[in-house]
Amino acid sequence: MAAAPSEIRDVILRSGGTLRLRPPREADVDALVEFFRGLSQRSVYQRFHGFPTLAPATVEPFVDPDWDESGALMGTLSEDGETERVVALANFVRLRDHSCAEVAFAVADELQGQGVGTRLLEQLAEPAAEAGITTFVAEVMPDNSPMLRVFEDAGFDVSRRLESGTTEVRLVIAPTPTYLAAVDERDHVAVTASLAPFFQPKTVAVVGASTRRGSIGGELFRNILESGFTGVAYPVNPKAAAIAGVKAYPSMTDIPDPVDLAVFCLPADSILAEAEAALAGGTKALCVISAGFAETGIEGERRQEQLLARVRAHGARLIGPNCLGIFVAGVGLNATFAPHTFPAGNIGFSSQSGALGLALLEQATARGLGLSSFVSIGNKADVSSNDLLEYWEDDPETDLILLYLESFGNPRKFGRLARRIARKKPILAMKGGRTGAGQRAAGSHTAALAGSMTAVEAVFRQAGVIQADSLEELADVAVLLSHQPLPRGPRVAVLTNGGGLGILCADACEAVGLELPPPNEETRSALAPLLPREASLANPIDMLGSATGETYEAVIPKLLADPGFDALIVLFTPPVVAGADEVAEAVVRAVEAHPDHGKPVLASFVCAEGAPQCLVQSDPPIATFAYPESAARTLGRAVGRAEWLRRPAGIYPELDGIDRESAEALVAAVLRSSSDAWLVPSEVRELFAAYGIPLVAERIVASADEAVEAARELGFPVVVKSAAAGAHKIETGAIALDLADDDAVRAAVERIGPPVLVQPMVLGGVELLAGVFEDPVFGPLVAFGPGGIFTELIGEAQFRLAPLTDLDAEELVLTGKAGRLVGGFRGAPPANAAALIDLVLRLARLADDIPEIAELDLNPVIALPEGCVAVDARVRVRPDSRAPRAKTW
Repeated sequence: MAAAPSEIRDVILRSGGTLRLRPPREADVDALVEFFRGLSQRSVYQRFHGFPTLAPATVEPFVDPDWDESGALMGTLSEDGETERVVALANFVRLRDHSCAEVAFAVADELQGQGVGTRLLEQLAEPAAEAGITTFVAEVMPDNSPMLRVFEDAGFDVSRRLESGTTEVRLVIAPTPTYLAAVDERDHVAVTASLAPFFQPKTVAVVGASTRRGSIGGELFRNILESGFTGVAYPVNPKAAAIAGVKAYPSMTDIPDPVDLAVFCLPADSILAEAEAALAGGTKALCVISAGFAETGIEGERRQEQLLARVRAHGARLIGPNCLGIFVAGVGLNATFAPHTFPAGNIGFSSQSGALGLALLEQATARGLGLSSFVSIGNKADVSSNDLLEYWEDDPETDLILLYLESFGNPRKFGRLARRIARKKPILAMKGGRTGAGQRAAGSHTAALAGSMTAVEAVFRQAGVIQADSLEELADVAVLLSHQPLPRGPRVAVLTNGGGLGILCADACEAVGLELPPPNEETRSALAPLLPREASLANPIDMLGSATGETYEAVIPKLLADPGFDALIVLFTPPVVAGADEVAEAVVRAVEAHPDHGKPVLASFVCAEGAPQCLVQSDPPIATFAYPESAARTLGRAVGRAEWLRRPAGIYPELDGIDRESAEALVAAVLRSSSDAWLVPSEVRELFAAYGIPLVAERIVASADEAVEAARELGFPVVVKSAAAGAHKIETGAIALDLADDDAVRAAVERIGPPVLVQPMVLGGVELLAGVFEDPVFGPLVAFGPGGIFTELIGEAQFRLAPLTDLDAEELVLTGKAGRLVGGFRGAPPANAAALIDLVLRLARLADDIPEIAELDLNPVIALPEGCVAVDARVRVRPDSRAPRAKTW
């Protein structure tokens, strides 16, 4: 029997509204009857192909579905926050052909055209597919064009035929790339619409606004007034007639106009009633500043769930709770309690920590950073970084996206979103919680190599997200990317008035993969008359301590004009002959005089007072850094982004010879007898055969005589090893290699103990590791690296998050230490890279299809010029531990 989906499924509609779905229960029978009675005659006729008697018996087949023979979901809204009103129902019933199920829908007339039917179809298709259903069949009246459009637009493979006066529609419900792309596009349109009231409000109410300065409610409301908000702000406080000179209202219900955005600064136990008043009045955007929710424990979690349930019941959205607030430059909205104003600019910044947001704000003005918007998501009960990515993707005011993340709600969706958006706008992210506290017990090499940040680094790398390791680096990279062009390549010119600074910068550049070529002859000839004879015309270009502002102004254009350089780093430390302000002004003049150079310019003024402000006030602002090493590291990040943008996006290749059903049946059979098990060798072989994963020939034998017979059949030399499920052969001595005769085989069997595996000895080639580890948050990680007995000592296995594109697989196989081995290390013949890439892709597909695979090791994989083969394999399975999520986008 198929597993039921999450009891609650929240979907987002084309209009930006949300809808809560759940399976109908016996207690819902009367509400379902009322729903059908409330439909127009046309809607009833199209649903039932006639006018049935609407009674409990009509709806009872829909309640308490078993999710094997039938499934059903109903959508509900609420007018008063307490009483649910059914507004949609969808169900499927398995047909005689068990691979098919009939599907039908009904949507309240006022919600038709908002995408409700499409969302219901999406949410039914997933559990139906898990139950083994491959095709939905629907009988649709020919004049029911809206429902026909739902099926056509869903993204599934659709066929139609007219029969007996109705149109039979058949949908193959496989989650193909076309379907997933259609879902992502629907999500994008809907999420963007849902966030508009936060970013484009005409009216804002602050519930809990205070007359007292220094209080959160008092400062937040005054920040709105002082930020130049282009709309109308209403303070809500039952004990005040006016706040900051603005008429106050006792409650949300007393405000005479519709309110787009309501911001709550109240004690947590007062929030629910006030939020309900706002929602009942039609407010679709809530921002809850107050703490006292999920961050405080079980009672707080319950309160947060109640709050979200009310928000969903009214089809609204929520930022927070436990957050700093929201700033939007375009409408002059500063609905935060930050002590300073936010400088306007082109950066969209989402922070899960209000304190870190404030810390970055402290640096913003001094570093020349400006924000298009800032959102403190706090507990992210609803609005998350994924939602904000969707909005900022098309926001013309946002050119760079900054994220501070402490947790991922839907990391796989984050990866898909970021991969798409990073092609248009750079995404710079910092992940909190980088320690090893999250390490788990590992039973395989792959799991042992997967550290606490492995999955984060993998998803960032695949999606083109630039990862900052510190708050300083987050600000540094933002400074460069927000105003300067990307470098065309890794070649950098370093200009300095101090040899030591230049050496430090050069070392840092080389450490991050940057190159320091010498100036070309034309440039050297132009520089020679400008500098003392003792100056260095190599790279770094050391002008010596006698360099003045005039020297910098004369030399910089020559370096910008040199086609052999892709970027320029300018270094300065104050000597006796020149001051920082004088040199900085000269640098600005030199750069602004040549606006078409197209190269990023970075500066590090190593002096007590820091970089002069004229550098960040230039047009465009010159990226400034406290130390040369910071400039080099930041430029390395920018070069990495430029390289990622030049890389093709990759495709998810079709793989032949996949038998998913057999693999699923095998794993299900194992788990029926154990909740956590290592597969025995015969099961491993069967599993790998279903996915075309090459495994060395072998025989399982129970005695020394059988082992000798198997060795003769396979051909000497052979390997004898333990056949125990999940055995660590090397660590326990349960393996004997290169056995050349009968006596050696008998001795090995007696030492190891039956049952044993007998395999032919694979000679030559390179030993590699390929594996899978199911991360509890991110899902399956695919590993590839050096293998054999030195796997963990040599290290440098690389990881990618499944599913893999063809280019993801190529990167795993062809880069790093493993790539050097595959390419032919120290004169060895190159291995067959195409076979290894195919192996990695098949492992990724297996892991993605079968989430019950907790750990999988192929170690070693012997890579040969003619192909590759795994000579040892271990697979651990356990029930799928992924927690169901109510939020479906």
